[in-house]
Amino acid sequence: MASGAQREGGRITRPAEAPERSDDPARRRATRERLLGLFRPYRRQIALLMGMIIVSAAIGMIPAFLLQDLLDNVLPQGQDMDTRRLALLIGGMVAVPLVTGAIGVAQTWSSNRVGQQVMHDLRSRVYAHLQRLSLAFFSRTRTGEVQSRIANDIGGVQNVVTTTATSIAGNVTTVAATAVAMLILDWRLAIAAFALVPFFVLLTRRVGRRREAIAKVKQGSLADMSSLVEESLSVSGVLLGKTMGQAGDLTRRFRSESERLADLEVRQRMAGRWVMASIQATFAIMPALVYGLAGLSLSNGWSAVSIGTLVAFTTLQTRLLFPVGALLNVQVDIQTSLALFDRVFEYLDLPVDIEERPDPVRLDPDRVRGEVAFRGVGFRYSDESAPVLDGVDVVVPPGTRLAIVGETGSGKTTLGYLVARLYDVTEGAVTIDGVDVRDLAFDSLRGAVAVVSQETYLFHGTVRENLRFGRPGATDREVEDAARAARIHDLIAALPEGYETVVGERGYRFSGGERQRMAIARALLRDAPVLVLDEATSALDVETERHVHAAIERMARGRTTISIAHRLSTVRDAEQIILLDHGRVAERGTHEALVAHGGRYAAMVARDRDGRTALSAA
Repeated sequence: MASGAQREGGRITRPAEAPERSDDPARRRATRERLLGLFRPYRRQIALLMGMIIVSAAIGMIPAFLLQDLLDNVLPQGQDMDTRRLALLIGGMVAVPLVTGAIGVAQTWSSNRVGQQVMHDLRSRVYAHLQRLSLAFFSRTRTGEVQSRIANDIGGVQNVVTTTATSIAGNVTTVAATAVAMLILDWRLAIAAFALVPFFVLLTRRVGRRREAIAKVKQGSLADMSSLVEESLSVSGVLLGKTMGQAGDLTRRFRSESERLADLEVRQRMAGRWVMASIQATFAIMPALVYGLAGLSLSNGWSAVSIGTLVAFTTLQTRLLFPVGALLNVQVDIQTSLALFDRVFEYLDLPVDIEERPDPVRLDPDRVRGEVAFRGVGFRYSDESAPVLDGVDVVVPPGTRLAIVGETGSGKTTLGYLVARLYDVTEGAVTIDGVDVRDLAFDSLRGAVAVVSQETYLFHGTVRENLRFGRPGATDREVEDAARAARIHDLIAALPEGYETVVGERGYRFSGGERQRMAIARALLRDAPVLVLDEATSALDVETERHVHAAIERMARGRTTISIAHRLSTVRDAEQIILLDHGRVAERGTHEALVAHGGRYAAMVARDRDGRTALSAA
């Protein structure tokens, strides 16, 4: 079972993943700018939301002035007080919370609506971008790592996106409005109340940086655990773990990863906790300091502060402390979330090495002949790696069959996948009807080429849904006709739920031959003029192979077929056979001609025949 790591020269190395970025101010600034860019499509909704926030903050200041007027001008009058004015003041104090509460509900709905749209856009962009990456990326990246970026990293920033932006706007507006109101009431008390705020901002920035560093390590641990779960709890992983007696070891590995994650979670939550507790305590005792300052002004004969002003001021101060504290905590949350956003943006920044041309060529589906040509084809996975294919020249006439044989690692599968443009050639060209596949529109290429891979993949869904994946618009009759052609219809129809039977994860309810015939039926639905069969019968027993081979023969009629095979008995009827050796065409010809030649192909045929004879004898 792949554990997400490989041994090289005695040390453990992880598979290639998205590159790490340096922790520099320019990168952080760029991340913030990209984060703000996510909200640009919703400027109107945000403007309306900001309007509600400003109105709510402004209205929220009114009760303090009503309270000042009540304490200084109405209640001191005793029996002579103006009851009408009293009723208006009390009515205003009651009305303001009701109005701000109603605005708050609308504000919450609007902010969450915008936030969820941004989250949807971000998830969709990451998923769509990953779909555009070539097969090479997924062959070197753990599936669990990809899942972790989408589930854990994007999920981890959801709260920041959905509520934090609104919280910042609302709290900033509240702080600004409250500060103005406090200055109007008494500027001296206001200056005293604001004195420590800059110091607190600096402290929280340091806390935020510490939590951000821990968050990066924690997300990496989450990715490791996701990979372990995805690999070890799949059907294949469970089967391998049980048969190899490694279930206990896998459990210990999971416990170790889980313990590490729990420790990082505690460290992240406790980072700077004493600093934040000190700030909150200071905010809580600041009203007492204001009362003390007012008492000193009275005892020393300074300009007196009225009781109404003092009570109104401390009421505003209490209102100020919560949003200031919230802003300081939000600052920490944002700095922490920047680590997650950075990981998400790393995937969005991965280069797409297989792009569609701006003005692609579209083949007429009714006029595609299916001629495939490899002209001087060379391929290597990277500039530093050795060539996988080198100078391959082969022409496959329309409606004929090319068989590609060779030892493991000779480049057989890569050559076949170049036709479907799962990779791009690094030298030469692959053409269909004389058109370079790199010039074709993606949908046109997918309509012209169907691939049946060595590993038959079935989704967790019904048989009908899996077959229809080849052509979503296919009718039930067409699906069943394709199944008949692949010699799988009778088996499906005999199931208790027929075509509505759920296949289970990766199709493990069915045998290898049954899954392979389903894959053939799925490819038949595509009705593509070019077929690429990647060792489609290599893992089957002789009897099952005979049934699958018959289905392949029916599917290949009238189509250009490129077969990649280890079992040479499946390629005898090919009009053309090429033998690859280290990426080069070592031999070519028909089966009879190559056997008569007495070269490597003849030796492979003899070895294959001896192996079958030994198997039959056993």
